Amino acid sequence: MTYQKRSQAAKGINRRTIIASTVAAVTTVNLTLCGKLAMASTESEKGEKQMIPKAFVYTELQISVPFETVPWQALNDQIANEPGFLNKTWFSGVGNNSVGGIYSFDSVETAQHYCTTFFPAASRNFGVAQTTRVFDAAVVSDASRDMGSPHFGAVPTQAPGAFVYTEVQINVPFEKAPWRDRNPVLKQQKGLISKLWLSGLNTNTLGGVDAFDTVENAHAFAVDDFPKTAAKLNAAFYTRVFDASVAEAASRSLHSPYYI
Repeated sequence: MTYQKRSQAAKGINRRTIIASTVAAVTTVNLTLCGKLAMASTESEKGEKQMIPKAFVYTELQISVPFETVPWQALNDQIANEPGFLNKTWFSGVGNNSVGGIYSFDSVETAQHYCTTFFPAASRNFGVAQTTRVFDAAVVSDASRDMGSPHFGAVPTQAPGAFVYTEVQINVPFEKAPWRDRNPVLKQQKGLISKLWLSGLNTNTLGGVDAFDTVENAHAFAVDDFPKTAAKLNAAFYTRVFDASVAEAASRSLHSPYYI
């Protein structure tokens, strides 16, 4: 069978069937790696929400699925029991319906474990390519607190309407990053609510997750404004815009700090 015929056949497969089988397969992975599958206790969940993260994980699946068809309740049960997991904010791609998120973990090691076990298993069972990134949370705490990041204890002023993920292909240890010059500029950005700075583990890439009030303002930042910043650094870059509203319930279920 040619690649084109295989692709056409794949398009005929019901997405709901694929998603259901993925949930079942990932459950098996959890049972193998983590023992008995059970939701964390209320006390444990409250304790985790109060912990300061040591690592962040960004994920995205190369898939087009309207978020209302994603079985996030079942997936959340799985994710909540991953070692070291603290919280997740779900992402749904504007214009392409990709699925992913930004996660907090209690250590770099548990973040790496998630990226090398659970998430690849989910991607494999969806039959799609995937992106994962691990970031050092400790080095960005001061810069993120200055931008009102809920991940470091700031109380959200409003629920976000959209998120922008950015990453610049540059190697700059975060202590040398010009965030003190950049933050005052960002605070003037139309519609920006908060920013979580990101620093790539082992790569020192610079980036962030920016929460905006509307998709329109997020889009303007990603398409019109951020490219100018990357040009000044003479660096290639990566931007994604996500609709926050469609995934709000799923994010709340996993204690997203944007909604606490």
